[in-house]
Amino acid sequence: MSDVDRKNALVTGASRGIGKSIAQMLASEGFDLYLTCHNNITMLENFAVELRDKYQINCNCYAFPICNEDMVAKMFDDIPHLDVLVNNAGISYIGLLTDMSFREWREVIDTNLNACFLTCRYAVPGMVRRQCGKIVNISSVWGNVGASMEVAYSASKGGMNAFTRALARELAPSNIQVNAIACGVIDTDMNRCFDEEDMQMLIQEIPADRMGRPDEVAELVRYLSAGNEYLTGQVITLDGGWT
Repeated sequence: MSDVDRKNALVTGASRGIGKSIAQMLASEGFDLYLTCHNNITMLENFAVELRDKYQINCNCYAFPICNEDMVAKMFDDIPHLDVLVNNAGISYIGLLTDMSFREWREVIDTNLNACFLTCRYAVPGMVRRQCGKIVNISSVWGNVGASMEVAYSASKGGMNAFTRALARELAPSNIQVNAIACGVIDTDMNRCFDEEDMQMLIQEIPADRMGRPDEVAELVRYLSAGNEYLTGQVITLDGGWT
């Protein structure tokens, strides 16, 4: 299969959790992968070896702050074309707004929202030329309703939701679909900040009576990255009936 015929996908924040599950799912579908992490390059490269061996795909790894435009541009120089872009990289800050520094605020907004702009900015021209492409943004229910003690995170995900809807309208004439998944409580390291008692109280509020699994997010990404060319501009909530 030539490079032109191979399917390519970029997944940000792919060294663990949701991003790792999405990468594995895309590899199982035969995508060549471009995976990023912030600094867990050894973990990411070991994962890439597993994917190459199991699925016989190409897998390229990058470690840098995903809001660094120079590094994003350099990475895109390596990508012949992109079929699927998954913006998954994200960080949270839990605490009172008044205890948060401007540097911490900017770090959340840069990682969760500005990086989404950068990857789309570099991915879209090629998708437009080819008149096809899928962009999936991994958001949060807090982007829909807001969360006390997580103002920056909620703002960044709310911005991502609006970004998704607006970009979908802009790119629909070019046959490019843009959607987001607003995740509820997913069993990842990001939720390790809660102690066992708090986590059980949280789970009791979820009608499904459990946290979601990263592979369940990946399955929804599988659907959004496949055929349906009329589904675009949607923020799909995946939260076990919580909100």
